[in-house]
Amino acid sequence: MSEHYSSFDRAGTLWLLQRITAAFLIVVLAFHFFLLHFVSHASEITFAQSQWRMQDLGYYSLMVLFLITATFHGVNGVYNAIVNQGLTGTPLTAIKWLLIAASALLIVQGIRTANAMAGIPLY
Repeated sequence: MSEHYSSFDRAGTLWLLQRITAAFLIVVLAFHFFLLHFVSHASEITFAQSQWRMQDLGYYSLMVLFLITATFHGVNGVYNAIVNQGLTGTPLTAIKWLLIAASALLIVQGIRTANAMAGIPLY
């Protein structure tokens, strides 16, 4: 029988953050599905309604936090899956920095989009 192996150190911060972000994402996704699929049907949502929702500070903040949390959770999971496959050294370092750069670009563009939808000037 093979032993369980994980690159996550269960005493480490990244392990804890992966669990906390998972719990947060479950709650926010439940809110999303309830609001956009049960309160009103997705086919009835207009761009103007999305802009109206994004102008609410609470909703805007939740969506930006959702963006950052989902990005961290996904990238951290992908990185640890790669580590679990046994990649080490320079290739692992290159992938780590590529994932960090991609995450930064995703978050910056996501916030720019959220700001545009909320009517916040982009300058």
